[in-house]
Amino acid sequence: MAIASPRVMQSPLQRNLNHHGTPNMISTLPLQEAQLEESLDKILLPPTDPNAEVTQITGYKLVYVDGACPRTYRVYKAHSMIGVIFQHLTHWSNAVDKIRYAESVDAAVGLDEFMTMTGYFTTATEQPPTEEELLDIEFDSLTSDEWERLKRYVPQEKDLVAA
Repeated sequence: MAIASPRVMQSPLQRNLNHHGTPNMISTLPLQEAQLEESLDKILLPPTDPNAEVTQITGYKLVYVDGACPRTYRVYKAHSMIGVIFQHLTHWSNAVDKIRYAESVDAAVGLDEFMTMTGYFTTATEQPPTEEELLDIEFDSLTSDEWERLKRYVPQEKDLVAA
């Protein structure tokens, strides 16, 4: 009686072969997770991070997020992120209106004016936000200095509310 070789007895799945009989390329989940975390780290970099791709324009900082066409930028004014703008091949646009702008500064100003007009911004001063205000800001838009302030922050008894 002939005995089949162990290789013949294995299924294509066990031998890691596809339906053409060639080896499959397997990407491990931890590797994919690491790549995702690395790309998210780049996307969430604050404008003060030395690895962030920052463009200074009059009154604003643009931080590149991702994309090729359109390229997406977070727009910062003073210490706050006000929204995003997009760089297309022929124009710029923002996330709040349907206007095509020739320059990035015009798209940022249009975004800023829209947000101010709608009452999204409540403070007109350029003072840094308090620690309590920092707690209400999205974490990805905090600067490293603001993170340090929050690490050291201890609420006062008058700020605590009994349950």
